[in-house]
Amino acid sequence: MIVRTTEEITDTERDITSENGNWRSKRIVLADDRVGFSFHETTIKAGTVNEFHYQNHVEAVWLVEGRGKLTDLETGQVYNLVPGSMYLLDKNEKHRIEVEEQMRMLCVFNPPVTGREVHDENGVYPLIELD
Repeated sequence: MIVRTTEEITDTERDITSENGNWRSKRIVLADDRVGFSFHETTIKAGTVNEFHYQNHVEAVWLVEGRGKLTDLETGQVYNLVPGSMYLLDKNEKHRIEVEEQMRMLCVFNPPVTGREVHDENGVYPLIELD
């Protein structure tokens, strides 16, 4: 059994802030836990616009705090996000998050991330597999 708190991983190698300071991700479960997914608490600052494209991962996101807009950059469809909204990037959609009120999200990635990934210029995480 694994039990962790966000408090105990704060300011450790599991607590990642983007280079531009727009978002912070606390990686509660990572690939080295060997459970087949990773689980993160991500906070995105109000007033920011962020583009992501997880070509190598499926991501499910549940918004628990805040408000904003999600744009599917492949179709142009826009979704309003409020607490209780969930979106699933089941086809690796390139997307934009525009944050009106700071957002706190709970995210699941499959395959799991290792915690060493860095978004490239297109917002993509590389696929890093453990031995």
